[in-house]
Amino acid sequence: MHGTITTGGTDALQAARDKAHSTPIEDFDPGHPELFRSDTFWPYFDRLRQEAPVHYCKDSMFGPYWSITRYNDIMEIETNHAVFSSASALGGITIRDIAPDLRRESFIAMDQPRHGAQRKTVAPMFTPTHLDQLAINIRKRSAECLDNLPRNEVFDWVDSVSIELTTQMLAVLFDFPWEDRRKLTRWSDVATTLPGPDGLVATEDERQAELMECATYFARLWKERINQPPKSDLLSMMAHSDATRDMDPRNFLGNLILLIVGGNDTTRNTLSGSIYALSKNPDQYRKLRDNPALLDSFVPEVIRWQTPLAHMRRTALEDFEFRGKQIRKGDKVVMWYVSGNRDEDIIDRPYDFIIDRARPRTHLSFGFGIHRCVGLRLAELQLKIIWEEIMKRFDDIEVVDEPKRVYSSFIKGYETLPVRIPA
Repeated sequence: MHGTITTGGTDALQAARDKAHSTPIEDFDPGHPELFRSDTFWPYFDRLRQEAPVHYCKDSMFGPYWSITRYNDIMEIETNHAVFSSASALGGITIRDIAPDLRRESFIAMDQPRHGAQRKTVAPMFTPTHLDQLAINIRKRSAECLDNLPRNEVFDWVDSVSIELTTQMLAVLFDFPWEDRRKLTRWSDVATTLPGPDGLVATEDERQAELMECATYFARLWKERINQPPKSDLLSMMAHSDATRDMDPRNFLGNLILLIVGGNDTTRNTLSGSIYALSKNPDQYRKLRDNPALLDSFVPEVIRWQTPLAHMRRTALEDFEFRGKQIRKGDKVVMWYVSGNRDEDIIDRPYDFIIDRARPRTHLSFGFGIHRCVGLRLAELQLKIIWEEIMKRFDDIEVVDEPKRVYSSFIKGYETLPVRIPA
């Protein structure tokens, strides 16, 4: 596993370091998506953790916001539900505010007690017994996908493997029509993209039109499920549960988008990230090949190293003093998982990719507390099985150029990753 990557990335990072250290810290806007597209946000968060771990950005494309950048501080905000709300009515869980007339509730963008009731509806999907059944399916589909990859020619790992396998999994979870499964990928991307001339959608109206298409498609499936006996797919579970059976259309679409994005973006980008991480650290791939049992710690390490969701956001319900800073009622508070996962005080050599870490599950990628990712065991299982199948087949996967990254400070992901598998 190696790359023939140029050092362009190193120069960009050095320039970013210089800029981060010459900019007054009160002028920092660490949530600007361009920093994430260029992968140059790291020195900004390093400086924030050291000098201003609770930082106020007074002006940005997303309006003013607080940044919480240290591991323990993030955990403290995340578990203080009395003061910090996830409610969509207050703006939801991302740095980007949703216009009031477009807000849709999902259980991640809800406070207790409603959050727990709706979350519980889909939890049976992720029990050990059900995961054992899903594992058989994941292995079969992974084998088929990997067996069909080209040899000795450059192809896009993101599209051919990461998107394909996570989209197949989503289609299985929803019992979604197989031939239409790529619609799920599209809806996931559209839901999280920033509208603009270079984006997937040019305007917010275009986005809403596509999401309505998603709602209409799923409403048809919902009618079918509600008239059938309960089955073990997510849609049937919601259709037959008291907590979710009578959701209004906005709550319905909100939960659909949550499950689509949660089941798609996170695993997809961690799978791409795992190939990229090993290309940068060939010694770790040798270690893994010599001892495949290390997959058990490799998987959580790559989830930490990649951090597929860069942040989650809360809104203050009251004035609150935190670490000597005065947060006001209504303020937007952004918990930067991507920074917490590089916190030197908690994680030893956090910038290093070390597949045999002593405590690889010390990371914030799945969140913490009541909003911790409901599908985290499935994500880990999927990554582990795919890597077991990769290692049976390929001694090497060459990354031939730098990835193209997503223009987003929420989804930390890859648009393309060109690779070659030697014959």
